[in-house]
Amino acid sequence: MACGPSPTPGGYSVTPTEPLVRTSAGQAAVRPPLPVKLVIAGGFGVGKTTAVGSISEIEPLTTEAAITEVAAGVDDLSHTPRKTTTTVAMDFGCITIDPTLKLYLFGTPGQERFGFMWDDIVEGAVGGLVIVDTRRLDDCYAAVDYFEHKQIPFAVAVNAFDGQTAHTLDEVRWALDVSEGVPLLVFDARERGSVRDALLVVLEQALARSGG
Repeated sequence: MACGPSPTPGGYSVTPTEPLVRTSAGQAAVRPPLPVKLVIAGGFGVGKTTAVGSISEIEPLTTEAAITEVAAGVDDLSHTPRKTTTTVAMDFGCITIDPTLKLYLFGTPGQERFGFMWDDIVEGAVGGLVIVDTRRLDDCYAAVDYFEHKQIPFAVAVNAFDGQTAHTLDEVRWALDVSEGVPLLVFDARERGSVRDALLVVLEQALARSGG
């Protein structure tokens, strides 16, 4: 999917162009953008697959499976009654931020019973975005705890379902017990620009942690 120029508050652009460099022979050559891995995590049905699909410049890879009657008895569908599938392994997509940087996005499964996959999915990631549904904050505790325990930079993004949130950001910070150093923001997982801005916050967190 082609991406048009879209400047961001951080000065980045999501135009997938490639810079030209000169080889030792003086010929023009394309320098590939630096690959950076980010993880999108959170509870069941909070919008992880939607976020990856909204921003990815390629057709996203998903591992969606139908929700069976047995799973419906385990997973809380009260706030997502129209949800008929769930991620059972991971989601994958990518986005070129500017000619020097390309983000590779890995979405985790939301249910705790798939938690054994997290170490493999998160390996090599510079940061994470934890998506939250304020109607069921307890669903994201596991993701927040995981990133804190692994000391991986992360931000918390409150998904505004139907354009509304059940709690303020201050209330969310208190409920999750995350430090002031963890960015909190409201976004819409369906909107490309909103997802982009949330990912850039995570990227800035990672750069600040690395001293870059």
